[in-house]
Amino acid sequence: MMRGESSMATAVRDADGYIRMETKRIKPLKKRSIFFRLPIIRGVCSFVSSMVSGVSILMRSADVYGEGEPSKFEKWLAKTFKVNVMSVVTTIALLFAVVLAVTLFVFLPQFIRGLLETLFSTTFNLLVRNLIEGLLKIAIFVIYILLCSFMKDVKRTFMYHGAEHKTISCYESGKELTVENTKKCTRVHDRCGTTFIVFVMIISILSFAIFESLVGVELNRFIRIGCKILILPLVAGLAYELLKGLAKTRCFIFYPLKVPGLLLQKVTTREPTDDMIEVAITAFNKVIEMDFDPTISEVKFEMPKSRKQATLDAQQKLLSCGVEEKAEAEWIVSITLGVKRNQVYLDDLIPIAKQKEIDALVDMRCTGRPLWYCIGDTDFYGYTFKVNENVLIPRPETELLVEKALEVIKEGDSVLDLCTGSGAIAVSISKSVNAEVTASDVSTEALDVAKENALINDAKVEFVLSDLFNNLIDKKYNVILSNPPYIKSEDISSLQKEVKDFEPMLALDGGEDGLDFYRQISKQAINHLEKQGYLLFECGYNQAEDIKKILIDEGYQSIEIIKDYDNIDRIIKAVR
Repeated sequence: MMRGESSMATAVRDADGYIRMETKRIKPLKKRSIFFRLPIIRGVCSFVSSMVSGVSILMRSADVYGEGEPSKFEKWLAKTFKVNVMSVVTTIALLFAVVLAVTLFVFLPQFIRGLLETLFSTTFNLLVRNLIEGLLKIAIFVIYILLCSFMKDVKRTFMYHGAEHKTISCYESGKELTVENTKKCTRVHDRCGTTFIVFVMIISILSFAIFESLVGVELNRFIRIGCKILILPLVAGLAYELLKGLAKTRCFIFYPLKVPGLLLQKVTTREPTDDMIEVAITAFNKVIEMDFDPTISEVKFEMPKSRKQATLDAQQKLLSCGVEEKAEAEWIVSITLGVKRNQVYLDDLIPIAKQKEIDALVDMRCTGRPLWYCIGDTDFYGYTFKVNENVLIPRPETELLVEKALEVIKEGDSVLDLCTGSGAIAVSISKSVNAEVTASDVSTEALDVAKENALINDAKVEFVLSDLFNNLIDKKYNVILSNPPYIKSEDISSLQKEVKDFEPMLALDGGEDGLDFYRQISKQAINHLEKQGYLLFECGYNQAEDIKKILIDEGYQSIEIIKDYDNIDRIIKAVR
């Protein structure tokens, strides 16, 4: 936690390694009532504020670091009593801390002092009594801190404490706030709360000794405790003024007053790791930014969402961007989390890092970029294929082309996939039958993607850079298949934004009537097909009959038009 003149920021690296931030605006000292700026009074206010916020931030940070599904009891408590469970826990922790403090630093020193009086059969005078109790308080405090420092979680807290000090020291020395620079800085600091506590204990010893001397009579044990608690605010105020005053001077005369606190800081701070320093720098930079710009709003720790909520939020945002298909949000959530689509409406909580990935994909999709380009790959015929703007996204209807081709491809056949794009057709065929598969495309970038997909799927495919058959002059095949560009040139501008603005125009534009490539392939393929070889096309809506006429004119036989699962003419199969 870092605190500036008008703001404070708490940064926590959660269990997934993501740094999460919570910020708060605070009222600058100069803008407070003059009463709360008075010496001593300001120290009392700072003491109370630091104690409350310190416990609250520790509890809040622990909750963020190790957050999980709320227990049934927590849910019942929140629902029944309409309370924030963390607020209840924080209050209980604060009360427990006060009780523990009173027990250790008030009752226990008095008890031990009483034992000493019994052991030595004497009664110490007021000055000696307060001196003994004060020294016992200091000893108990040091032992308590030392013992706590061996606890794993406390040790991590002390390491983060060290990171805070190093960051502040780096900034105050005028160095750039980098991890490397910060690591070299000291982890002790004149304004540390540890030194403040040491001052509180020393001043309390002196002040109560003076108080009892002024009273002049021995007080009842419980009255003494009550009086010590009552003068604690005054002690805290004096300690605050002493801390602030000593922090402003480097004079060696005052150094002995600083030594006890600085030595104890060697225990309450530990050498931090690089990632801890990064967290401290993140919080510090945020405070500097907020102090400089008062228009920056407060933020709360981003809390995990359930799968269901994340899916609904994604659907709502996509809808506001014009993406009406709810399935897209389901795909984004399911793929990011690695779960099935029918599991995205469960109440399981999502790690913040995963929520960030989902948000990033949703934002990218809102630009109009096709879903599968955003995700980076897609499924086709049971295999995974990388896709980007250099290749068309394989459509489900193209799987029918693969199925029909596999019905006529025999083991050992030579197969050519023209206009391969992502290589989805060629790779799927190669994985399904032991055939000699060649794939060609006029785009170098498309072939790079296709080659990567063959490697990913461990498929044996020969790739050739060729404008149709230009670089395949001497080769013949048993089966040639293609899903060529078939959109009419005049229709390109009316296509969906996702298609016309992102998918490669080279793979879309089929000429004036959309049939240019069918004419060229039909004419040239007859010279590259073995006798009784097959030519298979995928085509667009209402193009099948026109393509059939082209094939008849070129001398192909047994021409068959095959409908897809939506009863649309989709595949044309012909024999040489």
